[in-house]
This record gives sequence, structure tokens and C-alpha cells, in this order.
Amino acid sequence: MQRRFTIALVGNPNSGKSSLFNALTGLNQKVGNFPGVTVDKKTGSSTITDSLTAQIIDLPGTYSLYPKSADEQVTCEVLLNPDNTDRPDMVVVIADAANLKRNLLFCSQIMDLKIPVVIALTMNDIARKKGISIELAGLERMMGVPVVAINPRKNKGIGQLKKAIADVHASGQKIAAAEFIDTVALTGSWILEIKQLCKLSSAYSALHTACNYLDVTYLNAAQRIQIGALADQANFHKAKVQAEEIMQRYQRIGHIMQQCVVEDSPLKRSIMSERIDKLLLHPLWGNLVLLVVLFLLFQSIFWLAEYPMDWVEAGFSYVSGWLGDILPEGIVKDILINGLLAGISGIAVFIPQIMLLFGFITILEDSGYMARISFLTDRLMRSVGLNGRSVMPLISGMACAVPAIMAARTIQNRKERLITIMVTPLMSCSARLPVYTILIGLVIPDKSIWIFNLQGLVLMGLYLLGFFMALLVAWVLHIFIKVKERTFFLMELPVYRAPRWKNVGITMIEKAKIFVLDAGKVIMVISLLLWALASFGPPGRIKAVEERYAGLKQRFPNSAYQLDKDLQTAKLENSFAGIMGHGIEPFISPLGYDWKIGIALITSFAAREVFVGTMATLYSVADDDNVDATLRDKMRSAQRADGTPVYTLAAGLSLLVFYVFSMQCMSTLAIVKRETQSWVYPLVQFVYMFVIAYLSAFAMYQLFS
Repeated sequence: MQRRFTIALVGNPNSGKSSLFNALTGLNQKVGNFPGVTVDKKTGSSTITDSLTAQIIDLPGTYSLYPKSADEQVTCEVLLNPDNTDRPDMVVVIADAANLKRNLLFCSQIMDLKIPVVIALTMNDIARKKGISIELAGLERMMGVPVVAINPRKNKGIGQLKKAIADVHASGQKIAAAEFIDTVALTGSWILEIKQLCKLSSAYSALHTACNYLDVTYLNAAQRIQIGALADQANFHKAKVQAEEIMQRYQRIGHIMQQCVVEDSPLKRSIMSERIDKLLLHPLWGNLVLLVVLFLLFQSIFWLAEYPMDWVEAGFSYVSGWLGDILPEGIVKDILINGLLAGISGIAVFIPQIMLLFGFITILEDSGYMARISFLTDRLMRSVGLNGRSVMPLISGMACAVPAIMAARTIQNRKERLITIMVTPLMSCSARLPVYTILIGLVIPDKSIWIFNLQGLVLMGLYLLGFFMALLVAWVLHIFIKVKERTFFLMELPVYRAPRWKNVGITMIEKAKIFVLDAGKVIMVISLLLWALASFGPPGRIKAVEERYAGLKQRFPNSAYQLDKDLQTAKLENSFAGIMGHGIEPFISPLGYDWKIGIALITSFAAREVFVGTMATLYSVADDDNVDATLRDKMRSAQRADGTPVYTLAAGLSLLVFYVFSMQCMSTLAIVKRETQSWVYPLVQFVYMFVIAYLSAFAMYQLFS
């Protein structure tokens, strides 16, 4: 009978914690939220031995038990609260061997919480390159807990780590032999009263409870009052005690380092990462390299995805034609081909581009370059009221605004966090990519300027347009939002590493699955709803249209085929969808849009990528004789009543700009409400983005008409 217990992985950011979590859990992972908060909770299952299975919790990275952000607060709550459902039976502290002194500070704090600890030493290869040699046996003896060297990226040392975990569990060794520092001597015996009052496991837990008793969630009102009274009576100065504690810990850690760590030179040897940073973090050359990286990314999205997109498109065209030939006429054939298949094909064709986008983002993160982008753009961010930490949510917004907005929790300053949340949806997410791709393919010639693909240049321009508008809006919000709190951007830069190609491949597949399943559900529902709205209408109007065209066929029998096509168009215009589209046409016609585009604008408020599925459904219903034609062919041949093409350069550019700026994502509005705890901010966000989108699209259409 297997027994399950809980292990928490904790450590400083960029210490290798996520890599170890993946190595231990493999595909047995799930993501949720910690109770009562919106911080992501990553859990997984790992077989430690044949008789021992553990639940692994990946706690948010933090530098100490003194939290400065929502993520760090969660880590502290889980470790300090004795009644927390996620409180671990054991903690694996991931420590960076190349920065051991700082990492041991956090480790020593956790040891004093009286939780069993195993130290997993990572980045050992980087430490060797820096001339750092660590005696593991001596470090283990002086720390009083097991120490194991691992390399989770290469799956090295995982077996030894599991053995250490099993040994600690089997031996019943629950805590380190003694406190790392004497908490009672540091604070006074009154801290033991708090320990007893709150039923905590250690005096050090009581110290942190006393420091944060107004913020932690595991105290009731009576306990808060008693703790406050005890602290006042003892003349407790939080900052002074914290400073003294850190000094005592570093003093002992320094002694341990002298005994167990040898460096070739007092000056750290320059390693490859530092030499590369001289170029990539240079104020001039670093920004030029960044632009080149972004340029290559967007060029590749068009260049590499061209052939698989053509294959997917041809496959759906073949299936549509085949079904059109074998199925009998009727409502089943109509709903299958013009409803379901048209909607799904409109989004499936863009899967290669979605996979490439996520693949490139994963490579940038895995290689360590993404952190450099934050550092490089910190000065630019500060000029508009943000800081370098805002860059990560903004860049993540290129994938999806929902997790990007959640990532803003790491920003300590409330004003900077709020501004970041308000402008992140202006970054072009992956849901916009299908819209960009099909419109660029319609109105931008597929030709090269020198060696550069013009369509790729336009795509890059759209992403940069969203980014610079985000900066402009942030600057305006910075003026109006008055908060005097100041913060400083401190970030540890990870070393450069070769991307884990297996991880890149898994991420591409997983993100494509999520995109297809999440978008597919919405698109299928909306496609079926649209098919119904486009196929049916007020009985009186539809009957009048059918009678009129029946009379025309009798008068002009030689034009029966063309009249049948015109009948389909007339029935669509008089359907419920057509009535809805014509209803908003006066409002959108100054932007160059017809009533079909108006319907797509409405439906894509559910999700931007629904635009493509909507157009696929509408054009399939209007032209069900030409089922094997691609959506791009149908849109390219679309004409207005006067015979002019619908998708001119002016109309296409207007629509592209509208989708760059508009807030057409209900999920994003919902997450903004959840993160800000108010409907005011998502409402303001929706209004200001729509106004910018409408005015910009109007200006673009008038300029190129």
C-alpha cells in the first residue's frame, strides 16, 4: 500500500526550482489556485520509492520569509500556517551553488520553522566555471540536513535526491538538530507566548507571526489583539529585529562558507554569460540585438509556418469537398459543412503559427535572454511610470493576456502593478495572430523588400504598435494615478544556457492543445449559433425573398444558377445575423467595414480568434456551392453591392489596427476584475481601448482610401 505525503519545493527565483519540479513529476502535473487567492498552484505526483508516493507542490520563488509580493506572501503562508491544507511534511530547498551564501539564508530560515529539510544543490557546473568548489559532506554536517548535488535539466542526481528524501522520511528525522540562530535570545521570552497562543511549531514561526500579524490569514481577531499587546509591551521593533536576525544568519553562514567552500580567487572569474552580457546589455548594441531578435521571430512565423498552413488548409478544403459530394442535401449537410467544419477550419489553419510563437517564447525564456529583456528595458519602463518587472507581463501578453495579468502580482508597487494590468491587453496576444495573418495575406503583397518579407515586416509592425501604445497609455495613467510609493528594480540574471529542446517541444504541443481546445469550444458554439442565425430569419422576410427569386427564375430561366447564388446572399442578408449586421453597419461603415465584418466584430468579443471562424461560417453559408474554396479565396473575392472589393488595402489596414487596440476578450476583463477586486478598472479598460481602436481605425481608413 503506497503512502502519500507532501513535499514543497522552495527556493530563490532562477535557482532551478521549476526544472526540478518537472523532473520529479513529469506529466503528472496540474495547475490550480491556492485557496482564497489567485496565485497559481502547481502540484504533481512523484514516486519516491516503491512504497512512497509524494505530492509535490512548487511554491512561488522568494528570497526570504519576509514577503514583498503576493506570490511571496503565499509561500510564507503555506510554510508558517500550521493549519494550511498545503503545509508540507518536508521541504526541498533548491540552492544555487554559484550563489550559495544568499541561498543558504532562505534555507536557514526554513530550517528554523522546524520542518524537515533536504537541500538540493543546483548550478554546480556554473559554480565550477566561477572557480567555486563545495565540500558536500562538510556542508551537510555543518547545516545539519542532507545536501544533494543535482542537475534537473539533465536529470542528474534525481535518484540520489529521492533516496535522501526517503531516508529522512523513514528515519523519522523531523527537524534539524538545533536552531540556526537563537530566536528567544534575539527577541525575548515573550515570543514563546505567541508560539503557545497560536499553536505554532517553533519560536521562529512565532517571530514571523509577530512581524506580520495584521496581514497573515491564519489568526483570528482575538489573537491579533493579544499579539499586538505583547509586541507593544516588549517594545518590539520589527525592522530592528529583522536586521539583527539577517546579520546573525549571515555571520554563521559566512563561517560555514569558510569551512566548506573554496574559491580560486577572491574575484569571481569572468564566465561566458558575463562576456555575452557586455554585448546584449549594452545601451546601444543590446537594443539593436533585441530588435533583430524580434524581427527574426516575426519573419519566421510567416516563413516557417507557410507550408504546414497550406497543408492544413488544403486538407480541410478536400474534406469539405468530399463531404459535399457524398452527403445528401439537407440540414445535416448544411450544419456539418457550413457550420462545424467551416468554423473549425478557420482556426485550425493557424495552429502552426501559434506553436511557433510559443516555441520562440519558450526558447527566449529557457536560454536566459528573456530576463535580459527586462533589464534592458527598465529605463524605458521607468520613463512611463513602470519598471523592469513590468516587461515580463507585457512580453507574456504576446502569448495570452490572462496569465500575463496574473504575472503582474510580482510587482511590489501597487501603482506600477495597476498600470501594468491596465496596459497589458494592448500587447498582441496569440488570439490576434489568426486575425493578423488572414488580413495581412489578403491586403499585403507577398513580396520581399531586399531580403525581408513584407508581410513579416507588417506583422512585426503590428506587435510594435501595440507595445508603443501600451507605453503611451502607461505614461498617461502614470500622470493621473497618484501613489507616492517608490520601488527599485532588483533582478538576478540567470546564466545563459542552451534551450531544453524537449521542453520547447512539449510546450509547443501543450499550448497548441490548450489553444485548440479552449478556442475550439468557443468557436464550435459560436459557429453553430452563427449558422442558425445566418440560416434562419423572420419567416415573413425569408418567404418574401424566396417568392421574389422564384419569380425571377421563371422570367429569366437562363440565369437560374446566378439567381440561386443571389438568393443565398439575399437570404443571408435577411437572416437574423444579417439583420444584426445591418443594424450596426452605419456605425462601422466609416471604418470601411461591411455588415459581415460587423457580425464578426460582435462575436469576437467572446474571443478575438472567433473573427476567423465567424467569417468562415458566414462566407460558407453565403456560398455553399463552392465548398472546396479556401476562406482566403472567398474573402478575396468578396464584393460590396456596388461591385467594389470588401477587403481593400484601406479596409484591411483599418481592421488590423482595430484589432491591435480593441479589448475583445471577455476572459481578460474577468481576470482584470479578479486581480483589481473592482469592476471600475475593466470598464475603464474596455472604454479607453475601444475609443483608441475606433479612432485609429477611422484615421487609417481615411488615410489610405
